[in-house]
Amino acid sequence: MELSSSVSIERTESGLEYILVNSDKCRAKVFLQGAQLTEFTPAGKTNLIWVSEAEDYQEGKPIRGGIPICWPWFGVHGRAEWPIHGVARKCLWRAEDVIENEQGISVKLSLPMRLVDENYWPYQSKLEVEFVFSEQLEVRLTNINTGKETFTLTQALHTYFPTSEIKETTVDGLQGAQFIEFGEGPFTQHEVVAFARETDMVYTQAAPLQTITTPLGTIEVKREGSSSCVLWNPWIEKSKRLSNFKDEEYHRMLCLEAGNVMDDAVTLAPGESHTLVTVIRWI
Repeated sequence: MELSSSVSIERTESGLEYILVNSDKCRAKVFLQGAQLTEFTPAGKTNLIWVSEAEDYQEGKPIRGGIPICWPWFGVHGRAEWPIHGVARKCLWRAEDVIENEQGISVKLSLPMRLVDENYWPYQSKLEVEFVFSEQLEVRLTNINTGKETFTLTQALHTYFPTSEIKETTVDGLQGAQFIEFGEGPFTQHEVVAFARETDMVYTQAAPLQTITTPLGTIEVKREGSSSCVLWNPWIEKSKRLSNFKDEEYHRMLCLEAGNVMDDAVTLAPGESHTLVTVIRWI
C-alpha cells in the first residue's frame, strides 16, 4: 500500500497498528485489527465517533467503540458457542490502497479469508471495506461471492456515536419501521425515539436516513444497500457487565448501526456482490 502525504501507519502503546489520516478536511484512525475505525473528526468540529475511556487496545479483543464490523453474522449465532457478531472484528485486515484527491481520502482494506475458520465460513468470497474521508464519513462494506455456492449472511456496521447525555438525546426518522426488542415484536415505531431505559431495537423496513439530536449537535446517518438498522444503549445494569466499558459511560454514547439483519439478510449467488454503506456527518 502506497501512503499519501496525509496518511501514516502508527502503533498504540499496546502494539496495535492503525492508519492515521490527518488532512485539511479531517482526522481519522482505522485499526488494522478488525478494520475498525475509532475516530473521525471533521475540520473545525468534534469527533463523530465514540470510544470508551476504558478501552486498552489489546490484540485479539474487539475495541469497545468506533465502528466494529459484524460479519458474517450479527448478534448471537444459532450455535450459542460461536462468537457474538461473527469473526471479522478480531481478524487482522490487510491495507490495500490509499487514494487522495480534492474530494478527500479513500482507504481500502480487505479481510484475508485464510484467517477465517472454515467452520464459521465455508464459502469462497471476498470481504472489502472502503473508508472515504472528507467533511463527512462514508463506509462501504462489500461482499463478493467468488465460489460456486450461493450463501446468505447477516452483517452490521456497529457505529458508536457520542452524546453528552443520553437522556437528552433523540433519534428521528425511524417512524413507520418495524422493530423487535428483547425477542418481542414486531412492533411499529410511531414516535421519535427517546432514551429512558436499556434499548436494543432491531429495525426492518427502515427509511434510509435518520438524525440523532444530542446536546453536542445533530448527526445525520444515511444507509445504502440496507433496509435494516439497530439502535442500542446498554443503560445501567448491562453497562456493569460490559468489558472495557465504565459503569456511567452509557450516558455518553449510543449505537445506530447500518445493517443487513433478519429479513434484510444478504444472499449472493456465484459472481454476485453486495455493498452495505453508511454515511455520517455533523449537520
